[in-house]
Amino acid sequence: MRLAVNIDHIATVRNARGGRIPDPVEAAKIAERAGAEGIVCHLREDRRHIRDEDVKALRKIITTKLDLEMAATPEIIAVALDVKPDLVTLVPEKRDELTTEGGLDVYRLRKTLKRVIKQFHENRILVSLFIDPDPVQIETAREIEADFIELHTGEYANASRIRTIKKEFLKIRKMAAYAHKLGLKVNAGHGLDYHNIKPITRIKEIEEVSIGYAIIVRSLFVGFESAVREMVRLVKSKRG
Repeated sequence: MRLAVNIDHIATVRNARGGRIPDPVEAAKIAERAGAEGIVCHLREDRRHIRDEDVKALRKIITTKLDLEMAATPEIIAVALDVKPDLVTLVPEKRDELTTEGGLDVYRLRKTLKRVIKQFHENRILVSLFIDPDPVQIETAREIEADFIELHTGEYANASRIRTIKKEFLKIRKMAAYAHKLGLKVNAGHGLDYHNIKPITRIKEIEEVSIGYAIIVRSLFVGFESAVREMVRLVKSKRG
């Protein structure tokens, strides 16, 4: 399993005071040095954290993989086609949300998303769809020719009761296997941290996890590079 580090909240801290520090580009370099195999950033319509210039600068220095999370809007699509990340992950987006609240409704948006996916494929950009662990969403993702899905792990990560945690974990495991059977590559993310990541690493169909906030919070106490290295060890620990 690979770890992709989301650096959005490095930019959140920078933007809180203005200026140039902390620099998301420097964070990406440190994350790669610490073993991350991908860098994730979300260019939101309101630019609350990552900005256009960040994405362009990241494209120039990243040596692993740049995954641009984005809503499928004309403005952001244009930025992505200009920057040409290795992967775009299409996500739902609401202006008043603190963070992404759930998966993309691929079934409802299938006609629009199919056109967007085709456009990215014509520019040699792979496409992932951030979806809930639901068979209809998975089947539709396959039908409209997405390359990846990223399973939303928020319900699992936010659950407090053991019974609910187990139920949500089993749903993720079952849907990861189903998506893999259909020929989709499977990633996962949202709310994963140092306490709940271990069971996810046992799901062999999940190739990569995207983690950001937990690493950045941890880094306040141990430093960013150490926090990334610690998560890399957990993600790559022997499945069992």
